[in-house]
Amino acid sequence: MKNRLKVLRAERDWSQAHLAQELGVSRQTVNALETGRYDPSLPLAFKIARLFEMPIESIFIDEEG
Repeated sequence: MKNRLKVLRAERDWSQAHLAQELGVSRQTVNALETGRYDPSLPLAFKIARLFEMPIESIFIDEEG
């Protein structure tokens, strides 16, 4: 699943560590999300959407659809 996390994070001038702290996850998790090696759980996806004040569909792109 593709996502816009890296772009959204960069727009706010946040480090991976800062985003991880905001989300309550490790920096390694943020890195895995950004590189597409890990798809977030539904609760984490909602938390990310709330943090960036965007719909989930605007952040995560389903490549199968």
